[in-house]
Order: sequence, then C-alpha cells, then structure tokens
Amino acid sequence: MTGILPPEFAQLTHLRELDLSRNYLNGSIPSSYGQLRITILSLLGNRISGPIPKELGDIETLEELNLENNLLEGPLPTNLGSLSRLRKMMLSANFLNGTVPENFSNLKNMTDFRIDGNRISGKIPDFIGNWTSMDRLDIQGTLMEGPIPPIISQLTNMRELRISDLRGKQMLFPNLEGLTKMKDLILRNCSIFGPIPNSVGDMTLLKLLDLSNNMLNGMIPNTFKQLDFDYMLLGDNTLSGPIPDWIIERSRDDYIDLSYNSYNNFTQTPIQGCHSSTLNLVSSYSNTTSSSNSDSWCSKKGLVCPTEAKYHSLFINCGGSRTKFEGNDYEEDSTNRGPSYFSSSSDKWAFSSSGVYVGLRGASYITTNTSSLDMSGPDFYKTACLAPNSLKYYGLCMRRGSYRVRLHFAEIMYSNDSTYSSLGRRIFDVAIQGNVVLTDFNIMEEAKGVGKGISMDFKEVFVNSGTLEIHLYWTGKGTNAIPDRAVYGPLISAITLTPNYDTGNGLPIGAVIGIVLASVVVLLIVLFALWKKGIFGGKDNKEELELRVLDLQTGHFRFRQIKAATGNFDPANKIGEGGFGSVYKGTLSDGTIIAVKQLSSKSKQGNREFVNEIGMISALQHPHLVKLYGCCIEGNQLLVIYEYMENNCLARALFGRDDLRLNLDWATRKRICSGIAKGLAYLHEESRLKIVHRDIKCTNVLLDKDLNAKISDFGLAKLDDEENTHISTRIAGTVGYMAPEYAMRGYLTDKADVYSFGVVALEIVSGRSNTNYRPKEEFVYLLDWAYVLQEQGNLSELVDPRLGTSYSKKEALRMINLALLCTNPSPTLRPSMSSVVSMLEGKLPVEAQLVKRSTSDDEMRFKSFEKLSLDSQTQVSTYSQDSQVQSMNAPWSDSSVHSKDENSTTSRLLPDLYNVNLN
Repeated sequence: MTGILPPEFAQLTHLRELDLSRNYLNGSIPSSYGQLRITILSLLGNRISGPIPKELGDIETLEELNLENNLLEGPLPTNLGSLSRLRKMMLSANFLNGTVPENFSNLKNMTDFRIDGNRISGKIPDFIGNWTSMDRLDIQGTLMEGPIPPIISQLTNMRELRISDLRGKQMLFPNLEGLTKMKDLILRNCSIFGPIPNSVGDMTLLKLLDLSNNMLNGMIPNTFKQLDFDYMLLGDNTLSGPIPDWIIERSRDDYIDLSYNSYNNFTQTPIQGCHSSTLNLVSSYSNTTSSSNSDSWCSKKGLVCPTEAKYHSLFINCGGSRTKFEGNDYEEDSTNRGPSYFSSSSDKWAFSSSGVYVGLRGASYITTNTSSLDMSGPDFYKTACLAPNSLKYYGLCMRRGSYRVRLHFAEIMYSNDSTYSSLGRRIFDVAIQGNVVLTDFNIMEEAKGVGKGISMDFKEVFVNSGTLEIHLYWTGKGTNAIPDRAVYGPLISAITLTPNYDTGNGLPIGAVIGIVLASVVVLLIVLFALWKKGIFGGKDNKEELELRVLDLQTGHFRFRQIKAATGNFDPANKIGEGGFGSVYKGTLSDGTIIAVKQLSSKSKQGNREFVNEIGMISALQHPHLVKLYGCCIEGNQLLVIYEYMENNCLARALFGRDDLRLNLDWATRKRICSGIAKGLAYLHEESRLKIVHRDIKCTNVLLDKDLNAKISDFGLAKLDDEENTHISTRIAGTVGYMAPEYAMRGYLTDKADVYSFGVVALEIVSGRSNTNYRPKEEFVYLLDWAYVLQEQGNLSELVDPRLGTSYSKKEALRMINLALLCTNPSPTLRPSMSSVVSMLEGKLPVEAQLVKRSTSDDEMRFKSFEKLSLDSQTQVSTYSQDSQVQSMNAPWSDSSVHSKDENSTTSRLLPDLYNVNLN
C-alpha cells in the first residue's frame, strides 16, 4: 500500500486491530484516529511524519501501539499516559524529542517499551519501577543520561534489557538483583565503572550479555561459570586477572569478546595464537606480559607487529573475493565473521568484529548485491562487510609516516523501489587511529541513493607504532527492522591505504640510508650557519620548540594546514571578529569542521604567554567545555583550533533576532543550564588546575548540533593559591554579569563565576537578556526585576511566555530561586558549583535568601559599573553563522571590560570566540 495514511479508517468503529505495517505510506497520523476503539495500532516501517497526535491517548481500548521506523518528530504526548490498558509502546527509529512524560508512570500494564534511536533526552525516569510487568525495555542511541535508576531491580519479570550510549556522569553497575528471568542484557557504552557484580551470574537463563565499552574493572566473576550463555561481550573495559579456564573451553562453542581491556591487562599468558577465533583477545594483554607463544602478538596492547614494519600500502575488498582496480590488487575478505571474531590471514592486515543483531541470531556478516540494483563502478561495490555493533580493520606492520585512507561504501541492502524496504536508515560512526572522522554517517544519504558507490578520503593519517586502526561502530541510531532486523550497523565495501611519502623502492636500502644521512649532515651545517647569522629570528623558533615539548593533550598544526582549511583565511570564511583577532571557519582534510582563532598583531599575547596558556588549557577536557583540537605557532602566527559548534551560542538561541532564535523547550533549557553548571564545576573543583572563567555569559556558552551546552573562552585565570585572590592589575568580564566584589574591588574567587552563572540561569528561564539597559524604566537589569518579583512572591512572572504551559512550574521556580541564590551580593552565601549541580537535579533543596533592594545600594552599584566602564577599554566582538560579519549595535550588546594595564600577565587567550550578531 502506498500514499497518504487513510483518514477514513477512523470511521471503522467496528475495527479491533489496524495493522498497516511495512507499506509505503506517508503523511501524518490523522487526529481522527482517536475515535477508533481498537486494541492494536501498528504503523511500523512507513514514511509517516509529523508529531504523534495527542488524540491517540483517547483510544481507551488500546493495548499495543507500534510506530517504529518512521519519520515522526516532536515530543511524546502526555495523553498517552492515560492509556491504562496499554501493554506495548514501540517508538524506535523516529525523530522524537523531549523527555519521557511523568504521567507515563500510570502505564502499569506496560510490558514492552522501545524508544531506540530517538532524540529523547533527560534521565531514565524512576517511575519505570511502576511497570512491574515489564518484559522488554529498549533505550539505545538516545540523548538520555544515566544513571540507571536502582528501582529497576523491581522489574523482576524483565527478560530483555537494552540500554546503550547513555550520556552524563560515570555510574556504578546498576542494581539488577532479582532479575533472574533475564535472557538478553545489553548495557553498552553507559559509562559504568567498578566491578561486575556476582549477582549477574544468578541470571541462569541469560543467553546474551553485552557490557562492552564501559569502564568495568576487576576480575570476571566466578559465578559466570554457571551461565549457559551463547554470547558474552566484555570488550573495551579495564578487566584484569587471569582468564578462567572455563572461558577457554566455552569459546569452542560460544562467542566471547574480551578485547581491549588495555589499562590493567589480563595477566595470564594467551593459550591460543592469532589465528581466526570466536574468542576475541585483541589488545587484551600488556606488552610486558611474558609469553612462550610467539603467535600471541595480536593480544598485546597496540597489536605489536610480529615482524618488522615493512608495508606502505593496503587494499581490501571487504566482503568479497580478490579483485583489481586502478592497477591495485584488492585482497579477498570473504570470511563470514560472527558476534565475536578476530581473524588475521597474514602479518599485513586483520579484522575484529563484535555484536549481536537485535532479534536475529543467525545473520550473515557479509552481504552481496543480489537484488535488481543497477551497480556501476568497481566490483568491490557489489559486496560489503557489516557488523551489528563494531567492526575494526587493522593495517599491520606499516612503516612510520603519513598515509591517505580512502573508505569505499555502497548501500546494497535496501531496495530502490516504492516499497518499505527502501525506507531504511543506516547510521554509524567511523574513527581512524582513535579519532572520530565520520559522525552519524548515512551511506544512502551521502551517495544520494542505494547501489551507488561513494568514497570518503582522509588525506593525512599518521602511523607511528606500525598499526593503523579503522573502526566502524553503531551508536543505536537509524532503523533496525527494515527490511529485517539484520540490516543495520556499520557497512563497508573496500579500503584503500596509500602512503603520502616516497617509499624509496627505486634504490637499495643502503643507498637510501647513505643519502639520508649525508643530507641531514649538510642540512644541519646550513641551518647552523643561518642561525649564527641571526636569519632565523631565534625567539620564534625557541617558542615553537617550547610548544612542541609541552605535554599537550591536543594536536600541533602546521600553518599550511590551517591555510588550506580556511581557504587562505578567505573573508567568506570569517565568522567572528574580536579585540584579539579574527575567527574563521575551516575544514580539515579529513572533513572535520573547525573554528580557528587567529590572534592579531595588535594582541599583547606574546609567544611565551601563548605557549604557557595552551599548555594549561590543553589538560582541560570535559563534555561541557568546547574542545581544543590544537594550536599553531609559526613565526608571528598564533592560532588556536577549536571544534565548530553548529548551533552557535546561547545568546542567539534565546534572544537573537527572530530568524536566528531557536525554539528551546523547557527540557532543553534545563539540560543547557545543567551542562553549564557541570562545566563550571569541573573547572572549579574537578580539574587538575583550579580555573576561574571570569566571563560567563550567554555568548560564551556554545551549542552543538544536539543543543548541548559547551563553555568557551575558559582558561583565563588560574588561582594556584587559595589566598591569592586579589587581582589588581586587570579586570576581565562583562557588565551585568560580573559579581559586585569583583567589579568594585577586583576580588576574584570561583564565587564570581557562580554569580555570573546565576545571571545566565535567569536568562535561560526568562528568555530575556540581563544587559538590556532601559533608562526610562524602573529596572536597569533583569536581576533587579527578579528581586522585586521575589519580594512580591510572584517569581513565576519571570518564566518565558514563549514556553506557554509546556514546562514544569516546580522546576522553573527551582531554577529561578537557584539563580537568586547564586547572585547573592555576599560571595560567602553563594553555593559551590557542585552544589548547584545537585540542586538543579533536585538532590539538594534550594533556599534562596530574600535580597532587599536598596536605592542607595543600587545607585552605588550602577555608579561603580559606570566608572569601571569609563576607566576601562570596552570591546565588542561580532559573529555571524552565515559567513558574513555584521555590526553589533543593538541594546543587548555585550561589553567586555578590561583595565588599561595591557601589560598584565593575566591575559585572555581567546576572548569571545563565538560572539554573535543577534540583530
């Protein structure tokens, strides 16, 4: 069946089941379907879009609702929580967002709940403990955060639990005691640390156990010996101790993955070598482990080359037989892998796979185009290798140097006709040498159709230790039931690996070595002579050397790389202008989009100071800090390279002009506020250095493609000593966000950031800018208005009217009261940022003290700010996401205040990286 979903079905009042699964239907779900009195509504595998109509909550008889694998968007309707008879709600593989509504706690007959691959956020709700009849729970590849609530232990009827890719903080292994009926347990990539509980061994019916990609440590519990499992996947953890003998015995019949337990490695000598095996031990032993088996190289960390590094190219036909293309022989790769598998036919390359398809155990791990797809191009596009979760290819014994990696893809498992089998979405990520190079990659979308070959080039990949790793992995997104439950996960057609260096095959090795040595000697003599003449500008080279020897956790870029990425700093790529220089958008050779800060010649930032500050902030890495990719220092060029943020800054999202503003729902605002708090808590309390930001404001909070908050412009002040808090040489901040004690007396502690955070939190909940100066009105700042409303007991007036009624009044008042607590005039009465995080999460009460407004106090405060502004340099930076730089002259303009002491060593590294034009 094709066409629009028929609205006339709503008139079939005698209907008891409506199953339109696996068709080619489009359009939206008619709200009139709420008139039906059916027990089953299944629209699985269509092209249905739009929101889920709230009227479906009126079908009192509904027991099963299956809307999987469509294009639905918007939040989950709260009305669905009134379906007291509902047993199954399957919504996976759509584009739904928001949080799981609180009134879903009423669905006490729920046995099957699936929301895989949606954009649903928030924490896993505690009320799932009310679903005591639950048999299956699938939460893979969402935006939800941990921890997994302890109350899940009450779901003693659970047989299938699949949770993956949780965000948020690390957590201990969830309490699963009593869940003895479990058959499939998947807790993959959930940031779980600590030992595996012995109680997991009490799940005697367990067939699939997947705890991969966590931080589990300790030994494999002895209780696992009694389990009659088929698949045990424990890869990418930090497990240690000897591998039990029973695992070696069981691996003859079962699939066991213990790979990449590489921090505190297994201590036992490998029993088997590196031939094909369903017991995957890749990189699970330390390099210092003694072994009498010379074939155990693959089990050592880093896949140490068993011979000498001798290869400089590699060609693999993934999933197919030997073939030739462009004069190169592509090696055969036709082994049908499995849920846990490692194979190496030679010392040149190997592969490792892991994962079990949902609902289908005996699926093939290679595929061939046997349909009517009209393929063109090389033969290797007709076959492919795939895996449900993880697929790794290794180039072994590679010479040290730079390589070009070309990955070939063609979607050959979907059809190109008007049937449901053409509606699949395969989405996965790709990393090379541990660096993510493709995110949410969709072959069909990139190639603009099925059966069409496409290659992705990564021009500079470095091999230092002899091994090159290509990792393709599924993050729970896309469809997993079209046309069947084995057509998802990463897929690749071929791999081409060629050197960027001269392989030197034309001369004997002795001659090459002689030439190289002679050239080096001559070069050193010439360089020494030039240095003696002072041609080199010794200072710059010395600073570059200092940068190179720093233990940076980032990359060091060459200036030519950045020139190429930005089109030689093409004005069309200019996205910002600040007092310290310009910001450019760029694209690296591997496709990574970056933001480049080019410090101007007017900047007082010296090379030495630049090196020192880069060294400091390179150690600061957190999910809610803008990621520093690296830096460049050549001659007078000082560049810093950051990740590019797709949704610009919070200021534009909240109170930009109408065509730039984002419609942020309450759940998103709450998540953004929590992200800022967590980022600051890290800077203040969790990082190795104690960092005070000094300029927290909405323009310094950037938003990624998923609207996650990331703080920019950090690393501006370092307090090495608790008592060294008075900085008299320079004040850096923004009027309206600076704490009074800092603005008036230069007294700086981390409580100054807490004050600024309080102002930002107030802006988030109100959707108004605190710096809107209104001289003819009673209140100069938003904060002053909040004080008055607090006195009147009417704080709810602050809530952004654009939210309507779609927000939690309790949570909104909590955030407002917390903002007022953070902006207390007395720094000692402000909470720490870690306490702020707990208050936002409801773990601690918020007791905002009433701040009495005083006319004299207000006059002094504003006169102080006025004097500070007149006595200081004020700079306004601009930013436009559209490759056009526009002026910033609206009343909401931010002013960054600095003293005239430009020689101060307490300087800002990257002020206003992404300040935005909100006109």
